[in-house]
Amino acid sequence: MKKLAPHWQILLALILATLTAVIFRSLSDASGVSSVEGVSSGVTVIIANVIGVFDFIGKLFIRALQMIIVPLVVSSLISGIASLGGVKGFGKLGLKTIGLYMSTSLAAVVVGLVLVNTIQPGLTNGEANMEIRAALQEQADGASAAQVEKVAIAGERKATDYADLFKKMIPTNVIGSATDNGQLLGLIFFSILFAIAMTKLPADQMKPLYGTVQALNDVMIKLTQWIMLLAPIGVFGLMVPTVFKSGPEIFISLGKYFLTVLLALAIHLFVIMPLFLRFVGKVNPWAHFRSMRMALLTAFSTASSSATLPETMQCVQKNSGVSKRVSSFTLPLGATVNMDGTALYECVAVLFVAQVMGFEMSVAAQFAVVITALLTSIGVAGIPSASLVAILLILNSSGIPNAEMAVVALLAVDRLLDMSRTAVNVFGDSCVAVCIAKLEGEKLNV
Repeated sequence: MKKLAPHWQILLALILATLTAVIFRSLSDASGVSSVEGVSSGVTVIIANVIGVFDFIGKLFIRALQMIIVPLVVSSLISGIASLGGVKGFGKLGLKTIGLYMSTSLAAVVVGLVLVNTIQPGLTNGEANMEIRAALQEQADGASAAQVEKVAIAGERKATDYADLFKKMIPTNVIGSATDNGQLLGLIFFSILFAIAMTKLPADQMKPLYGTVQALNDVMIKLTQWIMLLAPIGVFGLMVPTVFKSGPEIFISLGKYFLTVLLALAIHLFVIMPLFLRFVGKVNPWAHFRSMRMALLTAFSTASSSATLPETMQCVQKNSGVSKRVSSFTLPLGATVNMDGTALYECVAVLFVAQVMGFEMSVAAQFAVVITALLTSIGVAGIPSASLVAILLILNSSGIPNAEMAVVALLAVDRLLDMSRTAVNVFGDSCVAVCIAKLEGEKLNV
């Protein structure tokens, strides 16, 4: 019997997890209105325990992926940059990469800006929608203590924390910064410096060191393949609690906003990025989509571009045919500084809240939101819901009232949107890697 392809296994896990969560939620709701108190509480406890087990399994899968990020990024970056032959080769590649990343992020923010102004999800007949405002307030009032605390901590961040990205580039503890805070920027900067310094060594010293780093990179790739064998189980464990906790009520009141974000993300994913692939990379966009199926499903399931990085590198190298020389530099950098979906989401979320609160934003104010969304998306960690801090920063700097209350309410639908925008983030990174490889004269499989 022919074995089911890995991407179909993950897709099947997503479907089964959704169905399981819906059944559990129905049973939980039915037991809640049961006239027999003992039966009701017993069913609820059983379901809660089962959901807890699935959540534990999902977290183990995420931790396994996170475990290999630091050694994978270090080994791939150092080996890739060292193969460029020094500062000159790296400088050309770096300029092309940063230029394309900024272009795709700007395109994403513009798409979000146009749609949120066209659809106006927070307005009714040009006026602030009072029903949505009431729903936001109700959701905020019923938020958990953990959610409120999370938003309160995020609200303490200042604009200067994001303007000073150079501090993140030069952390006092490179490994600690990457593992504890999910910030890969310092790790990337150190790896680049290490690789350039390595190329300045005499050949007899550099050769064994380069061979060791390359061997470490090969080992990390093998570990990635082993972990991804467990992806269907991990995805199932991640999805069941997510769908189970997402009640339908808030999706009804925030439906227009939810669909606006999804539509904007879909346009960027299926229109803007394929245009980049076609006209910049001169490759077949749909062939690249097929190459990235596993990475996209993993990104959607984990809602973490950093955790998906090992699989992204696998898909880009093995399926699309991009060399290690290009992918080992562009993809780790992209997982840190290129957040197309996040920048788009920040723009839509901020303008939606402004509309609901009846806060008029001029063209200049919206342009400021665009720039801030671009800058803050660079500093956002590649972990679930990390854009929360950036959204609060933009809301507070724009002077929009009740910002904290609105963000607490948006957390109710954030997880599913987070999963969607992470997939867009990952695909954007892969598209830039393919375009750079093509511009470097490489022959690809797409």
